[in-house]
Amino acid sequence: MKRLFSLLTLLILCVFCIAGCSKVEAGYVGVKVNLLGGDKGVDSEVLGVGRYWIGWNEELYLFPTFQQTVAWQGDKGVNGAFQFQSKEGLPLSADVSMSFTVNPEMVFVLFQKYRKGIDEITNVYLYNMVRDAMVQVASGRPAENLYGEGKNLFVAEVNRLVRERMKPVGINIDYIAIVGNVWLPQNVKAAIDEKVKAGQLAAQRETEVATARAEADKAVATAEGEARSKKAIAEANAFAILAEAKAQEEANRILAKSLTPELIQYNMATRWNGILPTVTSGAVPFLNIGMK
Repeated sequence: MKRLFSLLTLLILCVFCIAGCSKVEAGYVGVKVNLLGGDKGVDSEVLGVGRYWIGWNEELYLFPTFQQTVAWQGDKGVNGAFQFQSKEGLPLSADVSMSFTVNPEMVFVLFQKYRKGIDEITNVYLYNMVRDAMVQVASGRPAENLYGEGKNLFVAEVNRLVRERMKPVGINIDYIAIVGNVWLPQNVKAAIDEKVKAGQLAAQRETEVATARAEADKAVATAEGEARSKKAIAEANAFAILAEAKAQEEANRILAKSLTPELIQYNMATRWNGILPTVTSGAVPFLNIGMK
C-alpha cells in the first residue's frame, strides 16, 4: 500500500512536471513572466529554442522572429479598414497590408512596453499606430494628392513615421502598403477623374499643336533648302556660261589678232581644189599664188 502510494505520488509529480514544461519552437523566442510574489514582472532572460519549466505562477509569451504579414480590410468598394480625412476635410478610407519582423534582442523591451502577445500587439497597437500616421499625413494633403500617383508619396511618409516609432521597441517595419486605392466619396472621385481627363486632353492638344508646328517648320525648312539649292544651281550655270563666253571672247581676240593676209592666203591655197566656181554673183575670189 505504501509502495502504491509512492508510485502514485511519483506519477502525479511526473504529470505535473510534464504539464509545467513549455516549448519554444524554432523561429520563436520566449519571455517568461512572473505573475505573483516579489519577482512579479517580466523575466529579464529571453528564452531561445527549447523546453522550459514554467511554474504555476509563471506564464510564457512567444514572439516569432520570422517575417509577419497582416492585412486590414474593410467593406470592399465602400469603406476601407482605415478612416481618415484630407486637408479639405473630405472623408477617405483605405485597406492596408503590413509586413514586419521582431528584433529578438529587444523582445524584453517590446513586452515591457505593451505587456501583450504578438497578436494583440499587431491588431491593437500596430493597427492604431498605422491609423494615427495615416490621419496625420493625410490631414496635410489635398484629396487629389492621396489618389492615383500622389498615393506613393503618401504611403512613403506613413512608412517613415511608423518605422521611427516602432524601431525603438523592437519591431522593424518592412513595408506598409495600401491595398488597391484610396476610397473617395463618389462625387470627389468623379471630379478628380474629370480633372485628370481634362488635363490629358489639354496635353493631347498641346502635342497636336507642337506636331503641326514642327511639320510647318519642316515644310518651310524644306522649301528654303530647295530655294537655296536652285539658286546655287542657277548661279553655277550663270557662272559657267559667263566663263565660257569670256573664254570664247578671249579665243576670238587671239584668233583675230593672229589673222594676217599671208595666213589667209595660205589657208585658201591649202584648201582650194583648183576649180573655180561655175556660178558667181560678183567678183571671183582671187587667190594670189605668185612667187616672190
